[in-house]
Amino acid sequence: MEKIGRRFEGKVAIVTASTQGIGYGIAERLGLEGAAVVISSRRQKNVDEAAEKLRVKGIEVLGLVCHVSNAQQRKDLIEKTVAKYGKIDVIVCNAAANPAVDGILETKESVLDKLWEINVKTSVLLLQEAAPHLQKGSSVIFVSSIAAYQPPQGLAMYGVTKTALLGLTKALAAEMAPDTRVNCVAPGFVPTHFASSLTTDESTRKSLEEKTLLNRLGTTQDMAAATAYLASDDASYVTGETLVVAGGMQSRL
Repeated sequence: MEKIGRRFEGKVAIVTASTQGIGYGIAERLGLEGAAVVISSRRQKNVDEAAEKLRVKGIEVLGLVCHVSNAQQRKDLIEKTVAKYGKIDVIVCNAAANPAVDGILETKESVLDKLWEINVKTSVLLLQEAAPHLQKGSSVIFVSSIAAYQPPQGLAMYGVTKTALLGLTKALAAEMAPDTRVNCVAPGFVPTHFASSLTTDESTRKSLEEKTLLNRLGTTQDMAAATAYLASDDASYVTGETLVVAGGMQSRL
């Protein structure tokens, strides 16, 4: 990794769904820049392993089990963070689910509920819990997707929930101003476990690469760097915005 700054010295950052993939990359980047990072995911084993990997790099880390749709675990995530560090400066809402690849009109109600719950509602509930502890100059980042702009077949309803995050970013930026900035990152296609079905098939992968201008898929570091910028004071005059990090893939005009 190129030499990076220390923009988060003395800051405390919570990243949800952060034991692998993009979430882990974001936690690592914020930690390498000096933040105390609070990582979480559904399984204790994954939390412990990820926390250990971060500690080896000299990062101060608190690992907690948090299934975002579990109210008590959300509450614990915030309370244990505040108990240990006394405050919260950055929250990255990264948890997402895509339980089915059906067309929207074929999607079962239980699946619709899960998509809305994990991808949209739980972020709101987590922020309700966290808001009293957010410092002046704090930052909230939602992780949306390039699929928010043009929901693709097979990911259509997932894409629509990601579109909702663009609106949530605007609405909360207004509501949480001026003390907290709220922004959004919309990643393109990144070969992670979450996106494995799209990125391991050679022809699918190639067609995705061809949709970019840079002829490559994204990396977790690409997403982490963009998120770190938005969360840092370098972006102190940026709020309510979505940064598309997709190699020039078509997003909007």
